[in-house]
Amino acid sequence: MERTYKKIELVGISNDSYEDAIKNAVAKASRTLHGLSWFEVTDQRGKIVDGEVAEYQVVIKAAFKLD
Repeated sequence: MERTYKKIELVGISNDSYEDAIKNAVAKASRTLHGLSWFEVTDQRGKIVDGEVAEYQVVIKAAFKLD
């Protein structure tokens, strides 16, 4: 059985947590891509406003199966 996957890079953002940022990226991608199979976090960063964490950002690579 032949399987081929395409890997793409996504940036997820949340005001609450890195976990929510990942979930937001996967949920958005799932609306237009089918067959999403796995993801890996490649970078984490955030935004600081007035000395407080205001935003969580994650860069993930996600793979989906090609038809």
